[in-house]
Amino acid sequence: MSTTEAARIYPAPVWKQLDSAIKESVLKSTPIDIEFQFTGPDGRSKWIKQRGIANHVIEGKEFAASVTIRGTIEDISAMKSVTQGFQHETKNLLNLIDALPFCISYLDTNFRYQFINQTYVKWFGFEKSDAIGMEISSVIGVEAFEKVRGYIDRAFAGEYVSYEALVPYFGNAARHIAAELYPDFGEHGVLGCYAFIRDISDQKRIEEQLKTNEERWKLALEASGDGVWDWYPQTGIEILSPRLKEIYGYDDKEILDLSEELDRRTHPDDLAQMYADRQAHFDGKTPIYINEHRVQCKDGRWKWILTRGTVIQRNEQGKPVRVIGTHTDISERKHAESALKESEERLRMTLSASRQGLYDVNVQTGAAVVNQEYAQMLGYKHTDLCESHQAWIERMHPDDVPVATKAYNDYIQGRTSAYRVEFRQKTASGDWRWILSVGAIVERDEHGQPLRMLGTHLDIDERKNAESVIWQQAHIDTLTGLPNRRMFYDRLEQDIKKSKRNGRMLAILFIDLDHFKEVNDTLGHSVGDTLLIEAAKRLLGCVRESDTVARLGGDEFTIALPGQHNPEHAEQIAQAVIDKMTKPFQLGEEEIFLSASIGISLYPDDADNLDDLLRHADQAMYAAKNSGRNRFHYFTPSMQTASLARLRLGNDLRTALSENQLSVHFQPIISLETGQIHKAEALVRWRHPQRGFISPLEFIPIAESSGLIVEIGDIVFREAARCTAKWRQRFHAQKDFQISVNQSPVEFQRDTSRYVSWVDYLHELALPGQAISVEITEGLLLDASTKVTDKLLQFRDAGIQVALDDFGTGYSSLSYLKKFDIDYLKIDQSFIRNMTPGSSDCALAEAIIVMAHKLGLKVIAEGVETELQRDLLKNAGCDYGQGYLFSRPVPPDEFELLLARDN
Repeated sequence: MSTTEAARIYPAPVWKQLDSAIKESVLKSTPIDIEFQFTGPDGRSKWIKQRGIANHVIEGKEFAASVTIRGTIEDISAMKSVTQGFQHETKNLLNLIDALPFCISYLDTNFRYQFINQTYVKWFGFEKSDAIGMEISSVIGVEAFEKVRGYIDRAFAGEYVSYEALVPYFGNAARHIAAELYPDFGEHGVLGCYAFIRDISDQKRIEEQLKTNEERWKLALEASGDGVWDWYPQTGIEILSPRLKEIYGYDDKEILDLSEELDRRTHPDDLAQMYADRQAHFDGKTPIYINEHRVQCKDGRWKWILTRGTVIQRNEQGKPVRVIGTHTDISERKHAESALKESEERLRMTLSASRQGLYDVNVQTGAAVVNQEYAQMLGYKHTDLCESHQAWIERMHPDDVPVATKAYNDYIQGRTSAYRVEFRQKTASGDWRWILSVGAIVERDEHGQPLRMLGTHLDIDERKNAESVIWQQAHIDTLTGLPNRRMFYDRLEQDIKKSKRNGRMLAILFIDLDHFKEVNDTLGHSVGDTLLIEAAKRLLGCVRESDTVARLGGDEFTIALPGQHNPEHAEQIAQAVIDKMTKPFQLGEEEIFLSASIGISLYPDDADNLDDLLRHADQAMYAAKNSGRNRFHYFTPSMQTASLARLRLGNDLRTALSENQLSVHFQPIISLETGQIHKAEALVRWRHPQRGFISPLEFIPIAESSGLIVEIGDIVFREAARCTAKWRQRFHAQKDFQISVNQSPVEFQRDTSRYVSWVDYLHELALPGQAISVEITEGLLLDASTKVTDKLLQFRDAGIQVALDDFGTGYSSLSYLKKFDIDYLKIDQSFIRNMTPGSSDCALAEAIIVMAHKLGLKVIAEGVETELQRDLLKNAGCDYGQGYLFSRPVPPDEFELLLARDN
């Protein structure tokens, strides 16, 4: 093949390589040996190895015209692939060795480096090419070489060597190293050694620091009184500090540093739990190993120990290699807890016996433990009640939460010295039950913060209900449901304080129902009560929610109107009340008509205190009554003057009784048939030292309101009885003489013993009961109470006769005249005053006389002042007459002269 053909067959780069090899072979007579990659006609790439020798002729210095090449062409693709793979792997291995963070080198037996990795270059600053063949002392320094030569000699002697040392390397700071030397064995012995060297300087510094820190915390724990242990579970060694041994009562040399020493001194009953707690930590279930157990000391005593520990080192399998921890002597705390537990048990037993609920709450978490009585108190099964502070709040009545929460927080935070609060809790059935909660902190942490609170819950529902009833009875009128006098006074006090603050007016309305007593006496108390209830409803309908309507007693009501801008508003309310009250009350089949008299006082114009405001309103109400009823009247200073006059008169009346200023006068009662004196009415008279005679119309109401009427009645009765006995004995014609005494309704409200003393006094004077007649008003007969009936029966049994005074002016019923033993009817003088022949008054008087006689009653006409009146009454059949025609009331000595005249 010619060179032209060859150039055409071979690729240009390959031909260029081959042509160069041929020329070199021709010139130097060397064989041709080249490798090249060739792509065949099938597109497959192959590696070719071509060998041969050129036969050539050289003429001078030039190639001959022809060159002959003889040789072989070999496909080396498979071999080439293996070679390239090996070279690639070798390159990767060298790169890996260079990347390792520790020094790798090969040292022959002449102490010369044959290989170093890149880390070696970094350590000592030599390039690989420079270090290869150098003696080790030239690279690391003579001092460093002497430090490690002994280890190298042992490796050259065929020994594997591992060591740690602080080596003073040349040109570098000293390094703590960990080295491993592997001898390289040949056919005739050791050829050298491989060295693997790690820099452990940082590790050594950390270990030293850790060792220092361990010493410090061990000293700190020892100083705090704790014993320290350092346990190596894989070996059984447990290093015990002197303080730990001291806790057990041993000297430092008397107990070995072995874990079995502590385990065999642990109470048998506590071992299982101690092992379980320890294993739970080893297994990673708890962050720290903690356990309380008893240990036996050298002297045989048992101590309670709190042990804490943690794993600080594990092996490759995760097993604990090193565990450190402490022992704390908690015997005193345990004894205290035991005593507290015994005390708590006694308390629980006591509380269980007294049916009190017990709670034990964790102040930090709010979790609580309660006893069975606590659960039963709220209607739960003990197992169903999961108590906590939050659950306690959620069951509490919303109105009680602020007070109860404040009481709890104030105590917990030390603002109060005791915890005691009452609140309502919702029971399992949904009802509310009043609870008294009392508690005390029984455990605190080392900083004094509360940890545990123990207390009781007492069911006070019955007491609260009783208190509610008592409060209702004390503050609420049982009939109308309105505030009573006490509650009205409390509210009025608050309203006055508010008015002082806001500068607004306060109005008081004092209301009295006109003619209520007559209705009550006529139709009975049950109807009267119903009337009062309806009246209260009407009053409430006239005011705002902020106003107070109260019943002071009887038919007296009050209204407080706080926050008034204009006095006219009080007038509007008063007129609304009057309008409401004038509308008929339909009570069953009865249609009743009433009215109201209202007095108004204003704060601060009329008074600046509660008592004066009410007193002035009361005075204004009486002014409204005196003005004709069914109206309202403002308080005026003149009313106060009149009230003061009445007050002074009352005081003077008391003085009059003590100084015997009162006297009894007698007005004769004449038999109209004979014109003779048969009876007399005893009438009290008062001569005031300064004012002279005071009318009974003025002082009797004061005597009734003050209760002095009872004492006055006794004076009149005794004087009348004494005079009757005297005159019966002196005047033969007057052997049946009788004196009548008036009885106020107030006197009838007193106890019956008073009238027993009257009867005894009659017996003392040797007088029959018939010597005295008692005059009562029609209203008393209508009082259904037993007080009235009992006293009338007393009179009947004693023979004392009863006269019905002022007949015709009230609301009496004929049935009452039949029901009670009445002896006389006294026709009121209003009928007598205008009697003329054929007049209606005359007809009424005649009708009364006929009716009374039909009922077996005698009739006495009051106020007879003319002979015509006398004659008309006599012609009508009236039995007796009384009046100025016959005589005015006169003192006893003058009356005795009248009797003497008739005898």
